[in-house]
Amino acid sequence: MRLVVKHVTRYAYEQPIAHMIQQLRLVPHTHKGQKILSWSVSVPGLERGAHYTDAFGNRVDLVSHRGPVTELTVAVEGMVETSDTAGIVGAFPYAAPDGVFRRFTPLTQTNASIRRLGAIAENTDDIAGFHELMHAIRDKVGYQTGVTEVHTTAAEALSSGLGVCQDHAHIFISAARSIGVPARYVSGYMLMGDEQDSEAHHAWAEVKLPSLGWVGFDVSNGMCPTERYIRLTCGLDSRSAAPIRGVRRGNGDEAMSVEVAVLQESAQSQQQ
Repeated sequence: MRLVVKHVTRYAYEQPIAHMIQQLRLVPHTHKGQKILSWSVSVPGLERGAHYTDAFGNRVDLVSHRGPVTELTVAVEGMVETSDTAGIVGAFPYAAPDGVFRRFTPLTQTNASIRRLGAIAENTDDIAGFHELMHAIRDKVGYQTGVTEVHTTAAEALSSGLGVCQDHAHIFISAARSIGVPARYVSGYMLMGDEQDSEAHHAWAEVKLPSLGWVGFDVSNGMCPTERYIRLTCGLDSRSAAPIRGVRRGNGDEAMSVEVAVLQESAQSQQQ
């Protein structure tokens, strides 16, 4: 399947920003299940600096602006050829050591309730245990927007019984780490159903299994990623995998809007 992505993030500042530096993790890798055919990132008005690969294998582009800024637009456009690998990424070439992905973060800190969930998949190298874990989390935490926010922890989301894809991924990761299994957060894109709609910054989790390598689990949709998914970034949690992170000097509020379109190539051609 060929998927076309158009993703625009706009920032508007209440007062001019004197200086800003942004870290952009907006360039996906070619690996098992996806091949990048074309990809571009545009940030009009900002100076491009160095780029590097971070500890999790993400390409990071640094951009900055030293003059007054009242608005900022980051535009991404690309085409990716995908195939269904049943969520299996395998031996990801850019991964940090396994021990790094067993480490808890403030967003993925475990508790007794999460450890009980982790026990569902304990003592097995088989993928079936993690399928059971995925469905158990989905049964306990219904999908609902507007209930949690970016700082909500896995324990808080589980306690509330409601959350979004970020929360589902954090709980799954915390449960897996509680039984010593390497787990990581993945941010990307997903083609939704026959409507050809999309989710902005959809998120899921991956665990590393001895027999298969890295395998993805999308708790929110109750399935392993298919050819409808594009992996963009990965990290220990949503913070380290965030596609855009930055610092700015200036006062006033910031307003952000995001527009994402993910289409099959044939569907996009028909609209032109």
